[in-house]
Amino acid sequence: MAGMLYLVPTPIGNLGDISSRCRETLEQADFIAAEDTRVSLKLLNHLGIKKSLVSYFEHNKAAKGNVIVERILAGETCALVSDAGSPAISDPGEDLVRQCAQAGITVCAIPGPCAVITALSISGQSTGRFCFEGFLSTAKKSRKEHLDSLVTETRTMVFYEAPHKLLSTLEDMAAVFGSDRPISLCRELTKLHEEVVRTTLGDAVAKYTETPPKGEFVLVVAGAPAAEKEKATLADAAARVTELMESGMSRKDAVKQAAKELDLPKNAVYDAALDE
Repeated sequence: MAGMLYLVPTPIGNLGDISSRCRETLEQADFIAAEDTRVSLKLLNHLGIKKSLVSYFEHNKAAKGNVIVERILAGETCALVSDAGSPAISDPGEDLVRQCAQAGITVCAIPGPCAVITALSISGQSTGRFCFEGFLSTAKKSRKEHLDSLVTETRTMVFYEAPHKLLSTLEDMAAVFGSDRPISLCRELTKLHEEVVRTTLGDAVAKYTETPPKGEFVLVVAGAPAAEKEKATLADAAARVTELMESGMSRKDAVKQAAKELDLPKNAVYDAALDE
C-alpha cells in the first residue's frame, strides 16, 4: 500500500507558530525531507522529535526526488519541510509534488505560515487580486526583463528579496514602475524586529541608501493603475444598431443590445439610431 507526501509548513520566524497538526504530522511521518537538515534539526530538537532526515534541495532534487518517491510507493509516509514557510512555494518542493502527482501518490498540504500571505495581509495594499513573483534574478538584464514584463500588471505584486540585493532591486523597480509607485517593505516577519515600511519606490531607495537594510524582506508593490476605458459615443451606438439590424435583429432589440454593450442610455441610443 502506497504512503503519502505531507507538506508541512514551518515557522518563518516565531517558533510558536508551529501548529499541533504540523507537530503530529512530523511525529507520525516515517521520514522527513528537508531543504537544510541542519535548520530542520533545530526545529525538531525544539519540538522534542527524533526522526530520520533526508536532504532535499535545489541541487540534489533530481536524484533525491526519485529516491523519496520510491520510498513513498513502498508504503512510507514522508513529511516535506522547507527552511521556513510553506513547502513548494518558491521552493524546490514543487518538483517533488509534481513527481508524486505523476506517480499517483496522494499529496496533503497542511495550512500554516507563509511569508507571502503574511506580508500581503499587513501591507495596506489591495489584496483582492495579487500575483507572487518570487525572487528576482541576480543578473541585471534578467531582472530588468522580469520587471519590464510587469509594467502593465494591475494586480498587487509580491516579491522576496535578500538584504544585500534590496537596494539594487528597488532602484530597478523605481526605474521601471516609476518612483511614485507605492510599496510596502515587510521585514523580519513574525520576529522580534518585525517592521513594515509603507512608502513609495523613490522614498524607499532614499531610505535604504542612507540606512543599509538588514533582515529578509517581502516587497508588496502596488499594481499599475487600470487604463481608463474609452467612452463610446452616440455615433458608435448608431453604427452598432445598424450592424445588429443588418444581422436580422429588430430595431428595439438592437437598441437594447447596443445600449448594454456600450454602457449608454437606451433612449439616447434610440434617438441616435433614428437620426442615423
